[in-house]
Amino acid sequence: MPRLTPVNWKILECIFINDGFIFYRQDGSHRAYIKTGILRTVVIPTYKNIGIDIIQNNMRTARMTRDRYFELLNRCKNRD
Repeated sequence: MPRLTPVNWKILECIFINDGFIFYRQDGSHRAYIKTGILRTVVIPTYKNIGIDIIQNNMRTARMTRDRYFELLNRCKNRD
């Protein structure tokens, strides 16, 4: 299994949008995303490099598996 590494916020946003999340609101440098069936919002700060801890917390909130994360990561990176 590949290792989680820091990513740009635009890549992380792409991952969650491709998983069905919708941009909900922005408060300063933090963008919130919602998805039907997920009770809490996923918050993505607009940082150049988002740390592994934030990625893991958002994956946990979204109930996203590591396999799904890496599938979407490859799709988003190949889009550029």
